[in-house]
Amino acid sequence: MANIYVTRLIPEKGLNMLREAFGESSIEINPNDRVLTREELLEKVKGRDAILSLLTENMDGAVMDAAGPQCKIISNYAVGYNNIDVKAASERNIMVTNTPGVLTEATSDMAIALMFAVARRIPEGDRMMRAHEYKGWAPMMLLGQQITGKTLGIVGTGRIGSEIGTKMHKGFGMNILYFDRSAKEDFEKETGAKKVDLETLCKESDIITINLNYTPETHHIIDEKVLNMMHEGTILINTARGPIIDENALVKALQEKKIFGAGLDVYENEPAMAEGLDKLDNTVLAPHLGSATWDARTKMSEIAAQNIIEALNGKKPQFVVN
Repeated sequence: MANIYVTRLIPEKGLNMLREAFGESSIEINPNDRVLTREELLEKVKGRDAILSLLTENMDGAVMDAAGPQCKIISNYAVGYNNIDVKAASERNIMVTNTPGVLTEATSDMAIALMFAVARRIPEGDRMMRAHEYKGWAPMMLLGQQITGKTLGIVGTGRIGSEIGTKMHKGFGMNILYFDRSAKEDFEKETGAKKVDLETLCKESDIITINLNYTPETHHIIDEKVLNMMHEGTILINTARGPIIDENALVKALQEKKIFGAGLDVYENEPAMAEGLDKLDNTVLAPHLGSATWDARTKMSEIAAQNIIEALNGKKPQFVVN
């Protein structure tokens, strides 16, 4: 019988797959809707054959050693896996897997929603209405930015970045610039996108969306110097990873009105925010909702479960990253 630990409650479809494959008593699930403490995590993983983890857990060598030598897989319920020490896992013959390809639609939709919310100052208008401060139409009230026909800069054109560009070009006639290590010929043909350096993208884009993977090389790639390249009408969107942006530098740029606004779904020290960020009207702040649709989260649970089923049955999972 398998011995599997799930660090947080996830949609039932994936959990039922594990129950059907290994039996009802084969899995234990964290019953509390919160992140486990370090001590709890180290205790709960003891003797497990598989761990289904979230980005919120630091899965390092100590956790792997606590699980024991029989642990075959850490299945991350996420596309990213920077919370897992992959090198340490490989040294211990533990497979690390993720759930790629299922977040493209949900996360690209979220980025676009943030664009419009910031550009048209929707949260400010909502607060005005709820406070009964609206006294009637006025020609200069809450003037925002138009999106149709403007220039969109995409920093990172993987699945999600490319999908955002395609939707915004086809749906809203946006001109597309992108910054990436390699040229994306199919994307260019479909959208007329132009590959540029980061400085050009920042200077010429009206909206900039961050869609990079988080690595040591992309840490704070959007810093004070880069923010100062943007113009006062720029809107900055981040649905990727918080530490890609120097959040304190962003607060300063927003306070000084060097850019028009920002829409954030991720934060540098999540769940905490940089001091002053929550006091700014020219921000839209979402609590990491990029994949928060029933469709996406359910598919994630299926893939995470299937990765475990394959690993514990002596097969190589489709989405193993090491």
